[in-house]
Amino acid sequence: MTYGEKLVKVEPGGIEPVAPADKHGRPRQLFWTWTSPNLEFATIFLGVLAVSAFGLSFWQAAAALTLGNLLGAIAHGVLSARGPVHGVPQMVLGRAAFGYWGNVLPATLMSVMAGAGWFAVNSVSGAFALNSLTGLPVLLCLIVVVGLQILIAFFGHNLVQAFERYAFPVLAVVFTITAVVIFAKAQPTQSTGGNLGGFLLAASAAFGYTAGWNPYAADYTRYLPANTSRRAVGWSAGSGLFLATTVLMLVGAASVTIGGSTSNNPTTVFTSHLPGWLAALTLLCIALGAVAANVLNVYSAALAFLTLGVKLPLAWRRAVVAAGFGVVGFILAWLGLSDAGHAYESFLLVIAYWVGPWLGVTLVDMHIRRGQQQLPLSDTSYRNWAGPVAMLAGMIVSIGLFANQSRYVGPVPEAVPWIGDITFLVGFAIAAVIYAVWPKPAMPSDHGKPGTDATPAAQQAQETT
Repeated sequence: MTYGEKLVKVEPGGIEPVAPADKHGRPRQLFWTWTSPNLEFATIFLGVLAVSAFGLSFWQAAAALTLGNLLGAIAHGVLSARGPVHGVPQMVLGRAAFGYWGNVLPATLMSVMAGAGWFAVNSVSGAFALNSLTGLPVLLCLIVVVGLQILIAFFGHNLVQAFERYAFPVLAVVFTITAVVIFAKAQPTQSTGGNLGGFLLAASAAFGYTAGWNPYAADYTRYLPANTSRRAVGWSAGSGLFLATTVLMLVGAASVTIGGSTSNNPTTVFTSHLPGWLAALTLLCIALGAVAANVLNVYSAALAFLTLGVKLPLAWRRAVVAAGFGVVGFILAWLGLSDAGHAYESFLLVIAYWVGPWLGVTLVDMHIRRGQQQLPLSDTSYRNWAGPVAMLAGMIVSIGLFANQSRYVGPVPEAVPWIGDITFLVGFAIAAVIYAVWPKPAMPSDHGKPGTDATPAAQQAQETT
């Protein structure tokens, strides 16, 4: 019996190409794979910040959040479509644009941000929700949430996909009812409105949230059959991500216009607007949504870590690394319980700071290589310094000049405050242009040129076309 036919079995291996015999699934599963992990309080809270921290009116916030989410979701659909053909994780695909060892730069950022940063953020929101619901100590709630997340991620791809599928209807029904109640009580016309700086901050933060999933894209499509429709894959992944993030962020923005509770627990403030029975269900789903998000974070962080070239002589190496990231994420979440709101705002912007330049390089490289089935993914001698040079240049220049954080304000927003934070946009543009014009090694062909390799999935795709 192949791995594709088993649910509760530890996924074997690590980042190797998926064998044709193990290929399984349909594009439609990607809709709930990317909807479920975003039906959680971290999504709602970004909408809250757009109004309460960035000073926007509800309608300004709605426009900014929708724009940021749309850009991130489109990129996500494009990246997801590559998974079935090559059968490897997103960070392994990055070796084509960055070179085998140059890819260490984005893979390290990805493993740290996902396995530690995002894991901590979502674990905190889940723990607060469980605390509000049960009255148990927050630390104990954190232990429960983290333990469940690590267990699911340890087993791997099939159990992760199944969890997202069965969590989806529960989360969708409860949050739909919650959204109806919040929108019915909201008073968006009472907001005074903000400026362009606040708009750009909100759009950047929303992009950071949604595009933060981009480095995970192919991780959850690589098991699909190689001849799966790319359009269906991209549409299912992108639409699920966009719908969940946009609706819940708008719910969060609308909740601020209601007013009310002054509790230090942000989940308590949000659910105070709901009837008791619905508040309890929403708190339960906030905890469930945090788990849905973090099983992806831990799973993908483990894959990114193995992409660094770490050699572990274990059949369960991916599972062991996932458990390790869970422990690190728990420690960071524990330390961040006291200042969750401020830490979250800063974290979202920092995510966009590196994802923007990474996307610039990745998308340009995809355009240059369009139509190629073979990529240099396992050749340790393959170098493409255009990738890391462009990404580093994009990060250094954009962060140095345009960052707008509480601990550091670049000279541009300091001189022109209304510009807000457009670091991700500047970083994307700089990295894309540099990568496009920088000399690159000869592109591998589809005919077995030395220094290239075709994954089994790519070979299968060629045979069926």
